[in-house]
Amino acid sequence: MFDLKGKRALVTGSSRGIGRAIAIKLAECGAEVVVHGAGNMNKAQETVDIIKSNGGKASAYICNLCDTEKVKNIINDIGNVDILVLNASVQIKKKWETITVEDFNTQVGCNWLASLLLIQAAVPYMRERKWGRIVTVGSVQEAKPHPDMLVYSGTKSAQTNMVQSLSLQLATDGITVNNLAPGVIYTDRNVEALSDPEYAAEVTASIPVGFYGEPEDCAPMVALLCSDEGRYITGQNIFVDGGKSVQ
Repeated sequence: MFDLKGKRALVTGSSRGIGRAIAIKLAECGAEVVVHGAGNMNKAQETVDIIKSNGGKASAYICNLCDTEKVKNIINDIGNVDILVLNASVQIKKKWETITVEDFNTQVGCNWLASLLLIQAAVPYMRERKWGRIVTVGSVQEAKPHPDMLVYSGTKSAQTNMVQSLSLQLATDGITVNNLAPGVIYTDRNVEALSDPEYAAEVTASIPVGFYGEPEDCAPMVALLCSDEGRYITGQNIFVDGGKSVQ
């Protein structure tokens, strides 16, 4: 178990799925966690309750990351954090010919711009303490883009490019910046699509290990990257995908 006692973390999109698993894991390691949700306080509170039932510390915060002005105020609202995990994203599945300007702006705003704004707000405190951990959550689509998610996969690649740039600029401040790229993870986002047996078989065949991941498969790597044991890892794009990115 990695030791994160005395650290404070914000995990965006942690009311469910991968974000929830990450929030629970960081709390298990001793961090105080701010659980973020886009609009459903009940779901965010569920994550908080799980953490508290395990003896951890957590609170809930609701904000739609598509609202730029509200994103700018998140750190002011919740207080400074040592650990920033940027997991929340919007995914709009459409044929490329039908993508609208609104579709594009929504995904770019939530998946990339919000990450930049939160990093800008969180880094001054990390610099002051000469210690910080930033982990963005990307996607295997950075390597294997889905034909109907052109903008989504593009934002994830852009986010990773940002991670690599910032890792060089923040390294001397004791701040590491990395990207975690999950593969096919069985979350509520994927349940409907994977309920189709034919499609599920096709997807499974594309994963070398032969099965979907669970949200809990992503959390330990984030805990490592956020710990002192991960201090020598920065600027990396780490795939947790059962080998799908190299298939």
